[in-house]
Amino acid sequence: MDITYIASGFAVGLLVGMTGVGGGSLMTPLLTLLFNVHPSVAVGTDLAFASVTKGAGTITHRLRGTVRWDIVRRLCAGALPAALVATWGLQQFGTLNQGVAVFIRYSIAISVLLTVVAILFRRRMLDWVHARPGRQLQGRALTTATVVSGVVLGTLVTISSIGAGAIGATLLVMMYPRLTPAEVAGTDIAYAVPLTAIAAVGHWYLGSINWALLFTLLIGSLPGITIGSWAARSMPERFLRGVLAATLTGVAAKMIY
Repeated sequence: MDITYIASGFAVGLLVGMTGVGGGSLMTPLLTLLFNVHPSVAVGTDLAFASVTKGAGTITHRLRGTVRWDIVRRLCAGALPAALVATWGLQQFGTLNQGVAVFIRYSIAISVLLTVVAILFRRRMLDWVHARPGRQLQGRALTTATVVSGVVLGTLVTISSIGAGAIGATLLVMMYPRLTPAEVAGTDIAYAVPLTAIAAVGHWYLGSINWALLFTLLIGSLPGITIGSWAARSMPERFLRGVLAATLTGVAAKMIY
């Protein structure tokens, strides 16, 4: 089974490297559907996985100067308290409770579908924003919207481990259309580090992290991400994102039914 986990980690890493979509939308459903890992354990393990990989990514983006720390602070102002509240809610109801397991399962499915929307319509959303500069948020309204977005993302990530990747990046380009693609990626990764770390600590406290599984997945995912990043240069992005969107839609449907 370890070989299968390593292969799964490699496959997810490969897709993440080629498409840039967060691993949570791939890894968490995979663990739940294919390996019958309890939903809360799948979420907790993936959060720990994400905090390690995104931490390494943040160091690189910081060295390149592609992190907008002012936006990171605003997102964290909403996301971190939301993560703590969501963790408290999971503790109150019990992560191994069957009703909570069903709730987490549906939360994962909804988060996956939101990721599909972000993948398919991100360019159209951005074009819409650019075509209407008068409707772009400014000043206090922009700050408030960023904090509220952090609350939504913090809740989604803590419950389902999904949301910090494609959904977070889409919200960033909608609110801050003047960011460069590198700044969107760097800022999205940077705010996700403390968020996934806090959520992972909460799940560790709740006993819903499988450490052996985590290390096994990392063995496969690290080379997969490296190879995928190189392969992305020769693969058509539209094709990759279309395949990924179709796959995730099937995953969400399977989790619901």
